[in-house]
Amino acid sequence: MNSFGPSPDQVDLSNCDREPIHQLGRIQSFGYLLAISMDWIIQHVSANIADILGRRPDELLGLPLNQVLPLATMHTVRGKLQLLAPNAGSERLFGSELFGDGRRFDAAIHISSTSIVIEFEEAREETFGNGNPGAVIKAMMARIERSTTSDAVFNECVRQLRAVTGFDRVMLYRFNDSGSGAVVAEALNRDIEPFLGLNYPATDIPRQARQLYLRNRVRIISDVDSTDVDIVPPTGPTGEPLDLSLSVTRAVSPIHVEYLKNMGVSASFSISIVIDDRLWGLFALHHYHPRHLSMEMRSTMELFGQVISLVIEGRLSKEMRRVEEEARDLHDRVVGRLVATSPTMEELIDFADDFRELIHCDGFAIWAKDVVRTVGRCPFPDDMPGLTRFLNRASASRVYASDDLSSVYPKAHDFMDRAAGLLAIPISRSPRDYLIFFRKEIVETVTWAGRPDEKPVEFGPNGPRLTPRKSFEAWQETVRGKSRPWLSSELKAAEALRVSILEVLLRFNEEAERQQTLATQRQELLIAELNHRVRNILSLMRALVVQSRVSAKSIDDFSAIIGGRIQALARAHDQITDDKYQAQSLRSIIQTEIEAYVGHKVTRVHLDGPPVLVEAKTFSTLALVFHEMVTNSAKYGALSDSLGHVDVEWRVDDNECCEIRWRESGGPAVQPPTRRGFGTTIIERSIPHDLGGEVTIDYHLAGVRGRFLLPPRTFWLAPEGGEAAHPRNEEGKPLRTDKSAGAAQSRLAGKRALIVEDNMIISLDAEQMLVDSGAAHVLTAMSVSEARRIIESETIDVALLDVNLGGETSFPLAPLLEKARIPYVFVTGYGEKLELPQDVGTDVEAIKKPFATDQLIAALERALDRRGA
Repeated sequence: MNSFGPSPDQVDLSNCDREPIHQLGRIQSFGYLLAISMDWIIQHVSANIADILGRRPDELLGLPLNQVLPLATMHTVRGKLQLLAPNAGSERLFGSELFGDGRRFDAAIHISSTSIVIEFEEAREETFGNGNPGAVIKAMMARIERSTTSDAVFNECVRQLRAVTGFDRVMLYRFNDSGSGAVVAEALNRDIEPFLGLNYPATDIPRQARQLYLRNRVRIISDVDSTDVDIVPPTGPTGEPLDLSLSVTRAVSPIHVEYLKNMGVSASFSISIVIDDRLWGLFALHHYHPRHLSMEMRSTMELFGQVISLVIEGRLSKEMRRVEEEARDLHDRVVGRLVATSPTMEELIDFADDFRELIHCDGFAIWAKDVVRTVGRCPFPDDMPGLTRFLNRASASRVYASDDLSSVYPKAHDFMDRAAGLLAIPISRSPRDYLIFFRKEIVETVTWAGRPDEKPVEFGPNGPRLTPRKSFEAWQETVRGKSRPWLSSELKAAEALRVSILEVLLRFNEEAERQQTLATQRQELLIAELNHRVRNILSLMRALVVQSRVSAKSIDDFSAIIGGRIQALARAHDQITDDKYQAQSLRSIIQTEIEAYVGHKVTRVHLDGPPVLVEAKTFSTLALVFHEMVTNSAKYGALSDSLGHVDVEWRVDDNECCEIRWRESGGPAVQPPTRRGFGTTIIERSIPHDLGGEVTIDYHLAGVRGRFLLPPRTFWLAPEGGEAAHPRNEEGKPLRTDKSAGAAQSRLAGKRALIVEDNMIISLDAEQMLVDSGAAHVLTAMSVSEARRIIESETIDVALLDVNLGGETSFPLAPLLEKARIPYVFVTGYGEKLELPQDVGTDVEAIKKPFATDQLIAALERALDRRGA
C-alpha cells in the first residue's frame, strides 16, 4: 500500500453518507430537462435536448422560454406553477402536446431554489385494465382492506404491486430505529431466490438517500447499464450545481448502480412509506431486465404509496391503541391499589407482581435510600450501587431504557447472564430512588443479505469509500449481550407509572404531614387539657383535705372521709373514660359530679326533671360540662360558702329538645371572668360542637345562670323509675360505703397475700388494707423476677398484681399462679377496658386505680371464692 495514501483502517461507513447524490449533474437517458429562471430565461438543459427540439444546448441557453414552447404550453406551465410552493413536490402533465407538433409527452414541473425545472419524457401507453388509474388504486385498496392483520396487509400490498407493475420482485422493506431494516413481505417470480426475512445494514441506504426518499416519494431506475445524460452547463453563474432533489428523471449514484449490478438487478422502482413524517419503509421493486414505467404509472403508484401509508399508520395506531388501552387498564388497577394503601418507597416492593404485569420483565428491583430489594432475575446486590450511580448520570425526570446495557455500561458484562436490558423509572430526585425492570439476554441469530462488513475500499473524488458488497448470500450473525427491546408502548406505560407514583408518594407525604399536624394539634390539646385537669385535681385534693377536716372527729374518721371522696372522684373519671358504657341517666351524671366534688354540700344542690337517658356518645360531653360547672361553683360560686345553693332543672320542650337550666343563688356576688380559661371553653363549646346543641351562660350578680339545649337525637325519656338514681359498681350493684369494709376481714383472716407493685406508696397502702382486713402475712415485690422467687419459695393464698411494673408487665406471672392454683386479681391504672392475655383465666378480675378498701377486699374475696379457697 502507498504510504502516502489513506489507510483502509481510516475509512468508516460515513464516507457513503457524504456523496452528493442530489447534485450529480445528470439525468437518466429516458428523460429531457429544461431549467429556467423565474423570469423565464433558460439556464440549464439536458445534453440530449437536440433529440427533441433539434437545437443544440448552446443555442438554447439564455433564450426566453417562449421561443421554445408555444403559448398554450406556457399557459399550462404557469397554471401548474400556481399550485406549487418551493421544494414542495412537482406537478404533472400526461400525454400533452408540449411543442404543438402532435408529439405527446409526460411532463413534471417543480421549483428548485431560484429555478423552474421542467422534465419531460415521451408518453407511453400503459395497461390499466379499464384505462382509469383511479380505478386501479380503488381495486388494489379493496383487496388490501379485506386483510385482518398488519402482516396480511403487507403481503397483499406486494402482491398487488407486482400484479400491476410486472416487476420480477416486490419487497416491503421496513426500517428500525438504528437505520437498518428487514424484508417483511415479498412477492416474486418462482425462479429467483427469496429475500424475505433478510436484514440489511443502515449503510445500504445512506442518510442523504433517506432524506431524498422523504422528499421524492417514488424513484425509477429503468436500466442500470444505460448512459446518463449530463446537465449543461453543470453549474450556474454562482458555481452551484442544479439541485435535483425533486427531479423525477434524476440519475442514480454510481455506488447504488454498482450495488444493483452486484445483485444482478437491471431495473428498480421504489415507493416510500412515510408515517409521522418519518421514513417507515419502502416498497422496493426489482427487475432482472431493463424495465420502464411511464410517468403516469409512476404517479399512480406514488398515490398508492400515500394511501397505503395512511392504511398502515391506521393499522399500527389501532394496534397501539389496543396495547395502550390494556396497559392503561392495568395502570389504573395498580395505581388504585397504590392510592388505597399509600405505601412508602420501601413498601413498593409489595407491588412487584403488578408492576411486572404492566411492564413485562424477568427481574424487578427497587432502589430506595441506598438499599435494594429484588424479585426475579436481577443483578446481585453488590452490582447495584455502581449501576445506580450510572443511572444517576441520566436525566432525573426521564425514564431510561436500554436493550444493550453492556454497550453503554461496560461493568454490565459482569452480570450479562442475569440481565442484559434495563428500564429504570426515577421516583425521586435526591437521593435518586428507582424502580428497575431487567430483561435477560436473548442470544439472537440475525440473517443478513451478505456480510455487512465485506465492503472493499476504493478511492474516488470524495476520498476513500466503502464499495457495495458483491455477495448477497444469506449470512448469519449471532448477536449476544442484548435483551428483547423495550417497545414504545412500554416506555409510555413506564412514564405514566412514574408520574402516578410521584403523585401517590406526594399525596402520601402530604397526608403524612397532615396527620402529623393533626396529631401535634391533638397532643397540644391533650397536654392543655391534662394540665388543666391535673391542676384541678390537685386543687380539689387540697380542698378535700381542708373541708374534710372540719367534719372529721378522729384520724380514722378523717381518713375514711378523704378515701370516700377520692373514690367518688375516681368513679366519675371511670364513667367518662369507659368505652363500654351504656345509656346513662341525666340525673346520675349530674349527681355523680356533685357527690365527687362538693361532698357534704350535696344537699345544697336540688335536681328536678323527668327520667331522661342520654346516649353513650353524649354522656362524656355532658360529664365534662357539668364537672366544670360544679367545680366552678365550688371554687367561685354558690357552693364556695356555707349559704348558697344550686337548682338544676330539665324538661323536654315543644321542639323535642331537652332544656337544662342551671341557677345559682345565695352565694357570694358573681363577677364575669376577666379571662377565658380552658374550662370556660369546654362549657361553652362542647355541646354545640359535639352534639349540635346550644349553650348560654350569664353571670348575674346574684349567681350564675346557665341554659343547655340537647337536640332530640342525643337522649330519650325512660319509663317512670327506669333511671338509676345512684352510681353503681362494675357488676351493676350499689357501691358499698367504707363502713362495710370490716365485713370482709373474716374472708382474708389468716391468709398469706402477695402484692406485686412497683410504686412503694401504693404498695404500702394496699398492704395496710389487707392487714386491716385480717391478712396474717403480706409479702411485697416490685418486679416479676422478685415475685417469681416468692411464689416458688413461699406459701401464698392470694395475689394482687399491678399490670404495669415500669419496664415490664405482671402478665408472665399468670401462668405460674394458674399452675399453683393461687387466686389473683389484677390492678390497672388504665381507664379503658384492660385486654388480658389468652393464657390468663377467664374468671380473673381487674380493678382500677385508685381503689377503695371495700373494692379491693371484695375483689380478693371473689377470687378466693372462685378458686374454692
